[in-house]
Amino acid sequence: MRFLVKISIPVEAGNAAAKKDGLKVIQKILEQQKPEAAYFIADGGRRTAVVIVNLKDASEIPGFAEPWFLALNAGIEAVPAMVAEDLRKAEPAIAKAVKTYG
Repeated sequence: MRFLVKISIPVEAGNAAAKKDGLKVIQKILEQQKPEAAYFIADGGRRTAVVIVNLKDASEIPGFAEPWFLALNAGIEAVPAMVAEDLRKAEPAIAKAVKTYG
């Protein structure tokens, strides 16, 4: 199951990591996790990564989140995400809901 994960790094922790090793810890985590995509933005004044990751099971979420928590004191928001093929597979359920509740 794909998740869109927003990883928000507090300014103090991000500054400390930047001074220590130029944020190489982020590169190390991403190399381990192998996301489908990773984007970096400033959001609410914090260094933030937006990552697309494909996990086989929800039990993998803690293993994904812990490196970010431990290395950077990051906050994590994860939401399920679909590609177009997933949406096509959902069409029967959508049609059923429309018929019942629409």
